[in-house]
Amino acid sequence: MPILSRREVLGAAALATLGLGACSKPPLKIGFVGGLTGRTADLGVAGRDGALLALEQANAGGGVGGRQLELLTVDDQQNPAAAAAAFQRLREAGVAAIVGPMTSAMAMAMVPLANAAGLTLVSPTVTTSALTGLDDHFFRVISSTREYAQASARFHAQRSKLTRVAAVLDMSNAAYTERWLDDFEAEFRKLGGQVIAREGYTFQPGMGFADLAQRALAAQPEALLLLTGAVDAAQLMQQLRKLQPAMPVMTAEWAATEQLLELAGGAAEGVVAAQFLDRNNTSPSYQQFRQAYQQRFGNPSGFADLAAFDAMRVTLQALGAQQSGESLKQTLLRVRRFEGAQQVVAFDDSGDAVRQTFITVVRQGRYEVLT
Repeated sequence: MPILSRREVLGAAALATLGLGACSKPPLKIGFVGGLTGRTADLGVAGRDGALLALEQANAGGGVGGRQLELLTVDDQQNPAAAAAAFQRLREAGVAAIVGPMTSAMAMAMVPLANAAGLTLVSPTVTTSALTGLDDHFFRVISSTREYAQASARFHAQRSKLTRVAAVLDMSNAAYTERWLDDFEAEFRKLGGQVIAREGYTFQPGMGFADLAQRALAAQPEALLLLTGAVDAAQLMQQLRKLQPAMPVMTAEWAATEQLLELAGGAAEGVVAAQFLDRNNTSPSYQQFRQAYQQRFGNPSGFADLAAFDAMRVTLQALGAQQSGESLKQTLLRVRRFEGAQQVVAFDDSGDAVRQTFITVVRQGRYEVLT
């Protein structure tokens, strides 16, 4: 599969450039990169759609600086080499900024290239703390793994009274999963808990999730922590329910998509996840986003599309506020605060953002915030 196909570019661009005939200025190109195929495609496709919605709304409002906007989308295939090639194609295409990537492993491959090129990445969902506190061209609109992992550890130690947890982690995104587990374990240990087993894996066709579940359960934990994407988490949950139906299960925010609920079905009931989205939020801006997303794409919104919508709006607002001789990085750090659909996006000196964390539980096929 080519990294940047003509079909990929023109498919999104055709929607994003309506009305260009009446505009004398060339379009302003914005890149999007995420995993659009494979086992993590739910994250990438939702991210692309959220970014596209924000861009289309901006075009309907006149674009940026009198210029309409054109979206160039690229599939990083959840592969570091493909991600690096995707970045180079977008750079050569002349994009003003890139929204993405969507996973930490791909960010680790792209950030050095972005720094060398002076091209800013605004990620919707990358959380690895390996990129925290750096003077670079990487910005993110959500918190790092540390905030989510620590909130999860406190909840399970203090509210659920757990002391022994076993973890299953997807090593194809180790920049995220290992950091998340390290941060969780450090906080959990302070509160008297232990991570008694780590079962790492890399998906291979035909691999047995039942075997993986059995290995995790062999340590006799009180609960299982799944640090995987939604597809793998759903399969693990189904196997775990066969082996130990009452075993408490927790996930990180990566798995907590709408696809998890669809694929896991009843096996997801009672699963707890720390995340940055309150799906019951009643603010007008969030309700408007939800309705617009549902109407545009025919699917309910989730955390990835919301974060990408915010990331694209942050990027476009910064481009509109850019002063003569100022880089986009400098503009983002000067403006700092941007209104998101549900929460304010506020950057620190390193381009890291902090958002409120919600502990959610799956009840009757829905994520509910625990108070």
